[in-house]
This record gives sequence, C-alpha cells and structure tokens, in this order.
Amino acid sequence: MTEEQGRIFREAWITGVKTHFLGEPKPGYITPWDDTPQWERQAAAAVCAQVREFVRVSDGSTAKLTREQKSRFVATCWIAQIHKHIETPKPGYVADWSDLPAWQQETDADIFEAIEAT
Repeated sequence: MTEEQGRIFREAWITGVKTHFLGEPKPGYITPWDDTPQWERQAAAAVCAQVREFVRVSDGSTAKLTREQKSRFVATCWIAQIHKHIETPKPGYVADWSDLPAWQQETDADIFEAIEAT
C-alpha cells in the first residue's frame, strides 16, 4: 500500500471528524499523518486501496450507492484491518456499523467519497 493512499484516507478522516464530531474530538482522532502509528498508516492505505478497487471493478457505478452503503463499506474494511493489526481489539474498535455514532458513520461516507473522487 502506498503512503499516498494512506494520506488520502487520513486527511478525509480528519476532515470528517472536524465536520461531524460534536464538541472537541479526542486528540487521537485528529492526529496528523506523520504522528499516526505505523499500523494505522498501513490500515488506512489498505482501506483506500480496497475502496479504489471497488470503484474500479464497479466501473464507477459506486456513484449510485447511498451514503449509508458507502459508509458501511469503509467501516467493514476498517474492521478487517483492526483484526489484522490488533490481536484482541476493544469491542468499540470492531463495532458493527449500526452501532457507530452518527458522526463516525458520516465520516466513513466522506472517506469513501473522497477516495472515489481521486
């Protein structure tokens, strides 16, 4: 996975958090790329690559998906990366999409659309 892919994901995440999170987000939510742990960089790049491949094999038809469908895709890809990188993740790290707070659901949709636009 490339650093560029990870940065696209991370920048979209930070923008989404700043847009949708009510109040002051945890510092870890908006940590700049250069200060992000290596495993998280790898996970971000992997999810970006998965979204790009999904858009490619769908011949751009992902544009017809709802924001919820796009958000669910990102969330599911991220959960798989959590399991890959963390042996025993906290339950909140692998929560189903329907259990995520609204700000995170919206942020995940924003991530998909940011990647889709590249």
